[in-house]
Amino acid sequence: MSLQTEFDFELPMGYVDKDGNLHKKGTMRLATAIDEITILSDMRVQSNEAYIVIVLLVRVITRLGTLPAINTNVIENLFTADLSYLQAFYRQINESGHTRKEFTCPHCNESFELDLATLGGD
Repeated sequence: MSLQTEFDFELPMGYVDKDGNLHKKGTMRLATAIDEITILSDMRVQSNEAYIVIVLLVRVITRLGTLPAINTNVIENLFTADLSYLQAFYRQINESGHTRKEFTCPHCNESFELDLATLGGD
C-alpha cells in the first residue's frame, strides 16, 4: 500500500490570468509540518493573520492549469468560491488523506459519499 501525497482538483470558477486564459484543473500536495510552521514567520501573516491561507495554499498547490508557477498574486486573485473550495479541499486531504467525504441528505437522512476533487467541475 502506498501513500497518496498529491491530489487533483478542479476549481468551481477558475483563475483567469492576465492574458484571459482560464485555469481550473490543478494539483495539491499534502502539507508537511514545515509548511505550517514556516508560514508563521511570513511578514504578511504576522501583520494580518487572515493571510495565512494565502501563503499556505501557495506552498501546497503544485499545479494550476498551465501556469508556470503558483504565487501569492495567483491565490489573491482567485474568486471567493475558488478560495473556499481550496480551503475545504486542503482540510479534507490533510485530515483524512483522501478526497471523499460523507454527507447526509437533509431531506431523507440517507448517507452518501462525494468526491471533493470532482465537485468544482461542470
